[in-house]
Order: sequence, then structure tokens, then C-alpha cells
Amino acid sequence: MRQAPALLRPAWFWSAGLLGLLLALAGFAPARWLTDHLTRASGGQVQLVNARGTLWTGSADLVLSAGADSHDRAGLDGGLQWRLQPGLNGPWPALRLALSLPCCATQPLRLATHPVAGGWQLAAEAWDVAWPAELLSGLGTPWNTLQLQGRLRLQTPGLQARWQDGGWLLDGSAALQASDLASRLAPVRPLGSYSATLQAADGAAPTVAVRTDAGALRIEGTGQWRGGRLRFAGEARAEPPHQAELANLLNLMGRRRGDRSLLQMG
Repeated sequence: MRQAPALLRPAWFWSAGLLGLLLALAGFAPARWLTDHLTRASGGQVQLVNARGTLWTGSADLVLSAGADSHDRAGLDGGLQWRLQPGLNGPWPALRLALSLPCCATQPLRLATHPVAGGWQLAAEAWDVAWPAELLSGLGTPWNTLQLQGRLRLQTPGLQARWQDGGWLLDGSAALQASDLASRLAPVRPLGSYSATLQAADGAAPTVAVRTDAGALRIEGTGQWRGGRLRFAGEARAEPPHQAELANLLNLMGRRRGDRSLLQMG
């Protein structure tokens, strides 16, 4: 039997061939594809430099910056490693990503994303990571002025985010602890230890609460994430023995009202 001319072969033949070619090309895609996209998406504030490997398995140095043209930069020791794997979630195609921070977390952050009716679903597994507060100075104002020192720790039992109707719907919780914070603007060392919690459920706007665990500088406040922006209101004050020493810092933090500084964001 004569073989059909190539141009008359079924459409699935060409589709399978094209898919195989794309997968082959993607398998050798350089790590720079991922790093360039992250830099653009973050406005240059989160950068992966000196990338090595491929789109699927690679590593890079993690740098925080105030923007692509900024001279404020701070890097994380040990860099970041990733592994990206395609797969399935039921009948849907899915991507699974494992991010490792050798300096700061004993377990990688595991993310999975897949399409759902009307949008996309992104899920993060439980994670526990800690890093030096000095890293924030790379983000520019006001962090480069405060020059914070101390330790930051982020913990979550898991978070889910759903992209729908042009916005993200969150479900889950996370807690950030700032231990023994100090600043070059204040002679009191440390200023204190603080906790911030994020709660989100049933599509409601995520709420944020900040409290002081201990210390001379007391900070309290609450807020909500709406329209991609955090709207936060709170206050800061110094314990009586330290009011004179912390007066300049309180003036920089917000609008003064008596012995308090009013904090406003968004």
C-alpha cells in the first residue's frame, strides 16, 4: 500500500510533531527565561542573577533591589535553587515548583498551579523560612534609611490563591515574626520583637494584624488587602523610660499625636 503524501497526513500527526518539538526546545530552555520574567514581573525588586541550569532545574543568586535602575541592592547568601515539573491534576495540566533556600529553610517551598473553571489555582504547602532583616535594605526607601537588624521568620501551614475575574482570592494563613529588631536610627537595642499575621477565608479580603511581643518600641495595627494593595492603620509609641531616645524614630514612622506616631499605609 502506498503511503499517503506528507501534506495529506491527519492533523493529529502534525499536532503531535509540533508538541514534541516544543517540549524538546523547552527542555533546553535556559534558566535566564525564568529569571528575566521574574525581574519584569516584580518591577526589578526581586532579581535572580548569575542564573545557571535550565528553566526546569537551575539555581541563581537572589537579590532584592529598589528597582532595575537603583543602586540599593542586597543579596541572600547561598542563593536559590528551583525544580519545575509539568504534570496533571485530575484531567487538568499542572505545574509543580520546588524552591530551595539553603541559607534559610530546611525544606523547599512547594507550589502547584493548574487551571480551574474561570481561572487558575495556586497552592503553597506548609513552609518555615527565616532570614536576616538586613536583606530588606536592598528594597530602598524606607528600609535603606532604617537599616534594620534582627531576624525575620515566616511560617504558613499552607495557602491557596485563586485567580478569578482579574483578581486573587486567598484562603489560608501565614505568620511573620521579627525578633530582636534594631535600627541605626535608634540608640535603644533591640527595639523589640513583633508578630504579623495574615488570615484569609471564603473569598473575603485578607486581614493583617500586627502586635508587639516585647520591647521598648510598641507597634499595634490592623489592615486589609484590597485591590492588590494593603490598607493598614496603626500606631507606635515608646515605653516611658525610652521616650526621649526614640522620639526621632517615631517622627519618621508617621504623623505624631502626643506621645504616639500614627501609622498609615494604602
